[in-house]
Amino acid sequence: MRRSIGTTAAVVAALALTATACGGDDGDGGGGGGGQDGELSGTVTFWDTSNETEAEVFQAVAEDFQELHPGVTVDYVNIGFDDAENRFKNAAGANEAPDVMRTEVAWVADFASLGYLYPLDDTAALDNQDDFLDQAWASTQYEGQTYAVPQVIDTLALFYNEQLLREANVEVPETLQDVRNSREAFDEVGATPMYVRGDDPYWFLPFLYGEGGDMVDAEAQTVTIDNEAGVAAFTQMQELIESGAGITDTSDGWENMMSAFADGEVAMMVNGPWAIADATAALGDDLGVAPVPAGGAQQAAPQGGWNYGVYAGTPEADASFEFVKYMSSAKTQQRITEELSLLPTRASVYEAPSVQDNEMVQFFKPAVDVAHERPWIPQAQSLFEPLEVAIEAMLTGSASPEEAAGSAGDEYRELLEDWK
Repeated sequence: MRRSIGTTAAVVAALALTATACGGDDGDGGGGGGGQDGELSGTVTFWDTSNETEAEVFQAVAEDFQELHPGVTVDYVNIGFDDAENRFKNAAGANEAPDVMRTEVAWVADFASLGYLYPLDDTAALDNQDDFLDQAWASTQYEGQTYAVPQVIDTLALFYNEQLLREANVEVPETLQDVRNSREAFDEVGATPMYVRGDDPYWFLPFLYGEGGDMVDAEAQTVTIDNEAGVAAFTQMQELIESGAGITDTSDGWENMMSAFADGEVAMMVNGPWAIADATAALGDDLGVAPVPAGGAQQAAPQGGWNYGVYAGTPEADASFEFVKYMSSAKTQQRITEELSLLPTRASVYEAPSVQDNEMVQFFKPAVDVAHERPWIPQAQSLFEPLEVAIEAMLTGSASPEEAAGSAGDEYRELLEDWK
């Protein structure tokens, strides 16, 4: 049952006080506080939502925290991204949530509004906060308080197979029209220009932003998905598929996209830094990265990323704060960047020689600097489900672009109640 906003502050305060009180004095680490020798003790359960390729690195990094604090045990749990949001809500509602959660940036405001995240201002979790990128820091805020610490930041870009582009004598496309125009050239080499994910609405956002649109205008509390720009975005996606320049699927999109790209069935896909390791393993030196193709108005991609949140009811508050501080530190972020080419959220890490020499990071950083911020509202993640349904209806032929945009808009207004 969703808690009302009126009870949220009381819930946060009660849970925070409970966690602080339990941060206690006993020597067995039951509160994640100091043992008899004053050192940290306890067990920190960490839910990590990273993908299979990243998980090995994140687990190793997390467990290395134990070497710094021998009295603390890190219970690392990798959980699937697809159901991670609901799993955390269910666990928190039953007071069984992990002490620390790797949260998608759009989840923070939602979890905080429900009273499930510990307010982190004036805790040990925050270290040198001025070093964080402004846009990464923005995703940690809710009603004037800090409820998470930035881990990585990302956006989407165009991944392309340089060998296929050479064989087809095609330049890297700058616009969606360029992609459509390349269909015949790629036909000659037995490939389709692009894979278009139809099962995940996050991949729809470059179409939407490319037309100058957005899902909502949070400041004006207005739904915008069904305005002229929104309809144009649905139209662009439909035309890419109907022209034969794109192939899609409304289920298992990630697996299908990665397989098609690795096997040379498609020459291009839109993806993020989390796919660099897998794409490089598949194509080697033939992997190229460029900005997402522009739509009718501009080139634009969404800001994404991940943060660390601490459960408001944790009995391991002190140890959890130190764990988050360690995981989000410049040293740890540099290690993760070196091993996975993920983009750090600390400005200082970009000055490290190893990061400056990383070609993928150097490409994605300027793209992140101009990425389109998503609305940091509690309902942000909930906006995706109606959009997913609308996209599927259009791609399966049961709705026109106008009808798809309209149905999403209607659902948004019902979800957001008093919004126009």
